[in-house]
Amino acid sequence: MPNIFKNPYVNGVYAEVYIVAVASVIRYFGSLNVPDNFLDPIAVLSLFVLSAALMGYLFLGEPLQLYLGGEKKQAISFFVRTVTGFAIITLVVLAAVVLVR
Repeated sequence: MPNIFKNPYVNGVYAEVYIVAVASVIRYFGSLNVPDNFLDPIAVLSLFVLSAALMGYLFLGEPLQLYLGGEKKQAISFFVRTVTGFAIITLVVLAAVVLVR
Protein backbone atom coordinates (compact mmCIF):
# COMPACT_ATOMS: atom_id res chain seq x y z
CA MET A 1 0.00 0.00 0.00
CA PRO A 2 1.39 3.44 -0.85
CA ASN A 3 2.75 5.51 2.04
CA ILE A 4 0.08 8.12 1.31
CA PHE A 5 -2.51 5.95 3.14
CA LYS A 6 -0.36 4.98 6.13
CA ASN A 7 -1.39 7.91 8.35
CA PRO A 8 -4.74 7.21 10.04
CA TYR A 9 -5.51 10.87 10.64
CA VAL A 10 -4.82 11.80 7.03
CA ASN A 11 -7.13 8.95 5.97
CA GLY A 12 -9.86 10.59 8.05
CA VAL A 13 -9.17 13.89 6.27
CA TYR A 14 -9.35 12.14 2.88
CA ALA A 15 -12.73 10.71 3.86
CA GLU A 16 -14.00 14.17 4.81
CA VAL A 17 -12.65 15.71 1.59
CA TYR A 18 -14.48 13.05 -0.42
CA ILE A 19 -17.70 13.72 1.48
CA VAL A 20 -17.38 17.48 0.91
CA ALA A 21 -16.76 16.92 -2.80
CA VAL A 22 -19.78 14.62 -3.17
CA ALA A 23 -22.01 16.95 -1.14
CA SER A 24 -20.89 19.90 -3.27
CA VAL A 25 -21.71 18.09 -6.49
CA ILE A 26 -25.09 16.97 -5.13
CA ARG A 27 -25.87 20.51 -3.99
CA TYR A 28 -24.94 21.95 -7.37
CA PHE A 29 -26.81 19.39 -9.47
CA GLY A 30 -29.67 19.13 -6.98
CA SER A 31 -30.57 22.74 -7.67
CA LEU A 32 -31.25 22.01 -11.34
CA ASN A 33 -34.95 21.86 -12.08
CA VAL A 34 -35.10 18.70 -14.20
CA PRO A 35 -37.60 15.86 -14.04
CA ASP A 36 -36.59 12.52 -12.55
CA ASN A 37 -35.64 9.82 -14.99
CA PHE A 38 -34.63 6.17 -15.13
CA LEU A 39 -30.95 6.92 -14.52
CA ASP A 40 -31.43 8.72 -11.19
CA PRO A 41 -31.69 5.61 -8.99
CA ILE A 42 -28.81 4.01 -10.91
CA ALA A 43 -26.66 7.06 -10.25
CA VAL A 44 -27.58 7.10 -6.54
CA LEU A 45 -26.86 3.40 -6.06
CA SER A 46 -23.60 3.70 -8.01
CA LEU A 47 -22.52 6.61 -5.82
CA PHE A 48 -23.45 4.62 -2.71
CA VAL A 49 -21.37 1.63 -3.81
CA LEU A 50 -18.43 3.85 -4.79
CA SER A 51 -18.62 5.63 -1.42
CA ALA A 52 -18.77 2.35 0.51
CA ALA A 53 -15.74 1.02 -1.39
CA LEU A 54 -13.72 4.19 -0.91
CA MET A 55 -14.56 4.50 2.78
CA GLY A 56 -13.82 0.80 3.27
CA TYR A 57 -10.42 1.31 1.71
CA LEU A 58 -9.64 4.42 3.74
CA PHE A 59 -10.81 2.98 7.05
CA LEU A 60 -9.94 -0.71 6.66
CA GLY A 61 -7.20 -1.02 4.03
CA GLU A 62 -4.13 -0.55 6.20
CA PRO A 63 -5.60 -2.13 9.38
CA LEU A 64 -6.54 -5.25 7.42
CA GLN A 65 -3.04 -5.56 5.97
CA LEU A 66 -1.53 -5.14 9.43
CA TYR A 67 -3.93 -7.69 10.91
CA LEU A 68 -3.24 -10.27 8.22
CA GLY A 69 0.48 -9.61 8.69
CA GLY A 70 0.18 -10.69 12.31
CA GLU A 71 0.30 -7.19 13.80
CA LYS A 72 -3.09 -7.33 15.49
CA LYS A 73 -2.54 -4.61 18.11
CA GLN A 74 -1.17 -2.18 15.52
CA ALA A 75 -4.14 -2.96 13.24
CA ILE A 76 -6.66 -2.18 15.95
CA SER A 77 -4.76 0.95 16.96
CA PHE A 78 -4.61 2.19 13.36
CA PHE A 79 -8.35 1.61 12.88
CA VAL A 80 -9.25 3.31 16.17
CA ARG A 81 -7.03 6.31 15.35
CA THR A 82 -8.61 6.61 11.89
CA VAL A 83 -12.13 6.54 13.33
CA THR A 84 -11.14 8.94 16.12
CA GLY A 85 -9.63 11.41 13.65
CA PHE A 86 -12.72 11.22 11.47
CA ALA A 87 -15.00 11.60 14.52
CA ILE A 88 -13.15 14.76 15.56
CA ILE A 89 -13.51 16.20 12.05
CA THR A 90 -17.21 15.28 12.08
CA LEU A 91 -17.72 16.99 15.44
CA VAL A 92 -15.99 20.13 14.17
CA VAL A 93 -18.24 20.14 11.08
CA LEU A 94 -21.36 19.60 13.22
CA ALA A 95 -20.29 22.41 15.57
CA ALA A 96 -19.77 24.69 12.57
CA VAL A 97 -23.24 23.86 11.28
CA VAL A 98 -24.78 24.70 14.65
CA LEU A 99 -22.80 27.94 14.94
CA VAL A 100 -23.72 29.09 11.42
CA ARG A 101 -27.43 28.67 12.07
